[in-house]
Amino acid sequence: MTVVEVPGSKSITARALFLAACADGTTVLRRPLWSDDTEGFATALSTLGYSVDRAPDRCVVEGSPQGPPARGAEVYCRDAGTAARFLPTLGALGHGTFRFDGSAQLRRRPIGPLTGALRALGVDVRHDEQEGHLPVTVTGAGLSGGALTLDASLSSQFLTGLLLAGPLTEKGLTVTVTDLVSVPYVEMTLAMMRRFGNDVTWSGDTFHVPPQPYRAAEYAIEPDASTASYFLAAAALTGRTVTVPGLGADALQGDVRFAKVLQEMGADVRLGTDSVTVTGPERLSGITVNMRDISDTMPTLAAIAPFADGPVRIEDVYNTRVKECDRLDACATNLARLGVRVETGRDWIQIWPGSPRAAEIDCRGDHRIAMSFSVTGLRTPGLTLDDPGCVRKTFPEFHEVLAALLRDWAAEDGS
Repeated sequence: MTVVEVPGSKSITARALFLAACADGTTVLRRPLWSDDTEGFATALSTLGYSVDRAPDRCVVEGSPQGPPARGAEVYCRDAGTAARFLPTLGALGHGTFRFDGSAQLRRRPIGPLTGALRALGVDVRHDEQEGHLPVTVTGAGLSGGALTLDASLSSQFLTGLLLAGPLTEKGLTVTVTDLVSVPYVEMTLAMMRRFGNDVTWSGDTFHVPPQPYRAAEYAIEPDASTASYFLAAAALTGRTVTVPGLGADALQGDVRFAKVLQEMGADVRLGTDSVTVTGPERLSGITVNMRDISDTMPTLAAIAPFADGPVRIEDVYNTRVKECDRLDACATNLARLGVRVETGRDWIQIWPGSPRAAEIDCRGDHRIAMSFSVTGLRTPGLTLDDPGCVRKTFPEFHEVLAALLRDWAAEDGS
């Protein structure tokens, strides 16, 4: 059995940074993820005037319940979708003019549902170039709050950005959603808001956030479940055993459910309270699975699907087309490069069994494509990545940790 230590969750780190910035007092975050996305988020908070003290194993943030201390700022979000979709709500809470921009990749990703919601709440929001996309300028004058309806079909991050800001509005916030995707990420947000002292409620399609300020806290970040999926998939693919500590049945992150997908494919899965262990079968089984709620792990499953004994069909994942790249198309194109039969539709992909051949993977600058097809490479000699460094977005040490895993397995074999 090999134990793989996975770094902290990107999703939890970003939310925790936001909550800490809004809380009354000093918050200490333990074991945060430091990667390009979260470094960008922390730097953006500093640009907004917050005191953010970073160290390898902790982050100390001085909160400002009145909104950003700065009276205006130019905020660069790098490639981070969480920063682009959370931080404009901080600008709305503040008093001044705040401009948010990002990389060319981030500019392609939509933020229209968020800015439309802010306008519905009376915020002065201007898209400086293409409507619905960065760069965007927010003129903040505090938020009174109120009620609105939000289309959450493209990303739950729009809803999260609004909910996180709700406690700092004058009269609270009520959001009714239509077509919500990635429900576990919303559940994570609500649990974290409650941990910081806000009694947010969710009934049917409606969320209510009372104007109840956050309290500073000491908060430990759990390992990243999306990142863990690559190592669990590696075990399932190779018939080995991998344990990831710190993730278990009580995890906040819905992506821990990816282990259950591997179980349906024949892997032995042990999900404890504080760890998950996967042992691969002789051969994986084909499966049809709805991954709407765990769509960040869709590329992981697609990357190992050719090695199953029957077709693998992944459904209800349209929102993966508006991530760092069109992930459905990226998976299909790269599998075809490997000589694998694959078909896609608007919100699905089906992959047939095959024997992948050596090829260069077109990562499209997307960390999840690079990490997923690195797992394919465990059984495809000669497979290469055109942009291995794009993993720095969430896991700069990914390739070194995967190489260490292979060395451990070789040692177990006595080779």
